[in-house]
Amino acid sequence: MIKFALIKERKTPPDRRVVFSPNKLREVVQKFPEASFKIESSDIRIFSDQEYRDAGFEVSEDISECDVLLGVKEVPLPFLIPDKKYFFFSHTIKKQPYNRDLLREVLNKNVELYDHEVVVKENGHRLIGFGRYAGLVGAYNCFRALGVRDSLYDLPKAESLPDLAALLSALDTIKIPNLKFVLTGSGKVAHGAKEILDHLKIKKVNVERYLTDQFDEPVYCRIDVLDYNIHKSGKNTTNRHFYKHPEEYSSNFMRFAKVSDVFIAGHFYGDGAPMFFTQEQANSSDFIIKLVADVSCDINIPIASTIRPSTIAEPFYGYNPETGTEVDFREKNAIMVMAVDNLPCALPRDASVGFGDMFLEQVIPAFFNSDKDGILQRARMTKNEELTDRFKYLQDYLEGVDHI
Repeated sequence: MIKFALIKERKTPPDRRVVFSPNKLREVVQKFPEASFKIESSDIRIFSDQEYRDAGFEVSEDISECDVLLGVKEVPLPFLIPDKKYFFFSHTIKKQPYNRDLLREVLNKNVELYDHEVVVKENGHRLIGFGRYAGLVGAYNCFRALGVRDSLYDLPKAESLPDLAALLSALDTIKIPNLKFVLTGSGKVAHGAKEILDHLKIKKVNVERYLTDQFDEPVYCRIDVLDYNIHKSGKNTTNRHFYKHPEEYSSNFMRFAKVSDVFIAGHFYGDGAPMFFTQEQANSSDFIIKLVADVSCDINIPIASTIRPSTIAEPFYGYNPETGTEVDFREKNAIMVMAVDNLPCALPRDASVGFGDMFLEQVIPAFFNSDKDGILQRARMTKNEELTDRFKYLQDYLEGVDHI
């Protein structure tokens, strides 16, 4: 028998998501009778304590006897229980300075840390995440931004809506002007954003038509890495080559910036890849993008206008390309920016249900099949107070040396 716990989220601002809904948890124990679950009492979780009790689970303030503790966001240092297995997003794999002390404490307390972000196939492809919901809410916020900026219509804030169905219904009430939208990415985030564009019946066009044609209706073009980057030698390459050698490429995004009104950023950005556009480029007369919905939200790189994350409560700010500073988004020459870094929190119920589906399919079986596919082995960052081999590259980060 393995004893699991759903832990209370304690990070500020509060996050209402959870790894498993009550109904999904019932499904887990039906499929894996050797798994037991205890729920740490929480007054912020999107599913109430009573909903878990009604589903047949014990709710308690004390989960210290459980073996595997499942959370979403980083656990504050004082609440890490020594000698336990934890699953959560640690936000340390890119050597984020603000979480260095968290990883140090994980090691100090002999915590065996598994990061949701590195639950991957052998080829590195991610198996679980909230990316789809980031894309859905990010694209919704993009259209809400248009309404706010240009007084076109009045969409409610995503977090005020009960679920995805209500969000889509709200979009059914608006009419989109004849604008051109460029969407980057090929993963779950971009797929989520594409769902919104398609729901609004915005016409999808290929790169060639998008760059050259005029349209009497709103259109969008979804582009991948070799559409907006070129090899410095000019030779034809593959996506695989770009991911392995991003430093050999230059950005070719300006050809899209010259014809796009709105940029929805749904890509994954890897170290060493070119910037999409610089402040200087954003300040040129050729650059006509006036709204950047940066779902990926990598601060300062690779999108010059993303100078800080915004919040669910205040999702929009302005960027002055002449000075490189923040301004009111209503200013004449401002680029409006949406760069919320926790978008799925706006739809916590749907996002939790979707995440639980993936976690049950991809992770739970590994606890009971001797991890035959290596899922747990690849996701394990620490063991016996040391970094595991896959994560030895974080040693200098732990010691206070940054090479980001």
